[in-house]
Amino acid sequence: MKTSFIAALAVAALVATPALAADPTGVWMRASGSSKIRIDKCGAALCGTVVWEQSPRKDIYNPDASKRDRPVTGLRILLGMKPSGTPDQWKGEVYNAEDGKTYTGYITLQGANSLKLQGCVLGGLICKSDSWSRSS
Repeated sequence: MKTSFIAALAVAALVATPALAADPTGVWMRASGSSKIRIDKCGAALCGTVVWEQSPRKDIYNPDASKRDRPVTGLRILLGMKPSGTPDQWKGEVYNAEDGKTYTGYITLQGANSLKLQGCVLGGLICKSDSWSRSS
């Protein structure tokens, strides 16, 4: 009798607790500590902008030679991120200033303060990922 009562209380607590919607907006620090990216809503999508760099640099690998002198700080690197159909995951494009290329990208919340970024090529056959933590 006690076990079924405790189980009923546990179920009631779960049902009464509101589900929190995943929210990746805010400032995130790369695992390397080299930069911070602010994720904001951009219309119906999400975008991400570099807001701080430990060692500020220029966008020297950009395929457009006229943009190679611009600073990476202030550069939008997450583009058009929309829900992917997988819970807590968004899909769009990721610009990588370290090689000047744009990849298919995914951001996935792995908890309130943890996010995984993936940049992929060949339809997702080859992906590289980075873990980010929520910052201020």
